[in-house]
Amino acid sequence: MTTSAAGADLTVAVIGTGQRSEIGLHVPEARPGARVAAAVDPDPVGRERARALFGDVPVHADHHALIAAGGMDAAIVTTPDHTHADIAVDLLRAGVAVYLEKPLATTLADADRVLTTAAETGTPLYVGHNFRHAAVVRTMREIIERGEIGEVKTVWVRHFVGHGGDYYFKDWHADRSKTGTLLLQKASHDIDVVHHLASGYTRRVVGMGDLMVYGGLPDRRERVGETMTDWFSMDNWPPAAQTGLNPVVDVEDVSMMLMTLDNGVLASYQQCHFTPDYWRNYTVIGTEGRLENFGDTAGGVVRVWNRRHEWQAAGDREHPISGVTTGHADADLLTMTEFLDLVIDGTPTLVSPVAAREAVAAGSSAAESLRDGSRPRTVPELPQHVLDHFARTSPTPRAASGRTTR
Repeated sequence: MTTSAAGADLTVAVIGTGQRSEIGLHVPEARPGARVAAAVDPDPVGRERARALFGDVPVHADHHALIAAGGMDAAIVTTPDHTHADIAVDLLRAGVAVYLEKPLATTLADADRVLTTAAETGTPLYVGHNFRHAAVVRTMREIIERGEIGEVKTVWVRHFVGHGGDYYFKDWHADRSKTGTLLLQKASHDIDVVHHLASGYTRRVVGMGDLMVYGGLPDRRERVGETMTDWFSMDNWPPAAQTGLNPVVDVEDVSMMLMTLDNGVLASYQQCHFTPDYWRNYTVIGTEGRLENFGDTAGGVVRVWNRRHEWQAAGDREHPISGVTTGHADADLLTMTEFLDLVIDGTPTLVSPVAAREAVAAGSSAAESLRDGSRPRTVPELPQHVLDHFARTSPTPRAASGRTTR
């Protein structure tokens, strides 16, 4: 890392200029003086998009050329998921701090390879699990920490992915050789939040799911140079009427998993990509009550039931959800700020690379189970020396319950 990392003039590269590359626009807002100073994309259309987004900066065809050119303190990696591990390892070895878009990797072996490299080199690594910074998650966590529902015992998540056909079945996301499973690309947010709310990590998992709708749709085509905004439309309905799907569609459009956490908490997650509505619903049940969110952006609420009674829709307490009304721009800014504070000041982060690895571990193990007759899987732990490294560089606070916050 160059000496500018000690001051405000931090140079940042954006690697991969697809849909998520726009998070690079948050860099100067997150840390005045920091700037995007280079970009990388193998596609000429992507390189033009980089110049449109970030101005007259050097744009390279691959990350090797970026490293050879030098001068970068940090890099934001928003390339397709299956490329994350190799790019991150090369950057870490070159001393370039890494913001790695979630998921950390598409396999547990690759996730562990990235963390082991970060531990061996000491180069800062951050994984963009921005949903931890979303107002709905912060509200639920605060309710738990205040003791409004007692000690957490079980967490249930239902994820209605109403834009699934447009978001995940018209480009590389639909191809399991590039995505692994949507229990990583999509569910890694929710798995991480389950771990965060329950103060534990998954150690045993069972998966179930199928490709129920999009696999049978015949209209397919390549989308070279396009990004999701080029084809997204609310008029693409019903799901079976979708056109222009990716030539390869072999990831499940319905996925479910059951989790046993290391502290005994039991959790479940369900994901469907052909629902008409798009939101997440969490139910967290503790020893003295339960919470549930209705909506997951501003205008929604988190309700708490902590007195005994028959069915009651309104709950006993209601907490409004703040933030943006759609999307996650506010969480993206907070995430980018956290990354730059880590790189420049060494500030501890809310989500550690270990937590990001545990989301991959749980999701990839669930996919293995799903594709193997729902046989249970035991989730392996990281080597102790890697855990020790991140315990030093990413200390975690204590939860209200006395357990370690993830």
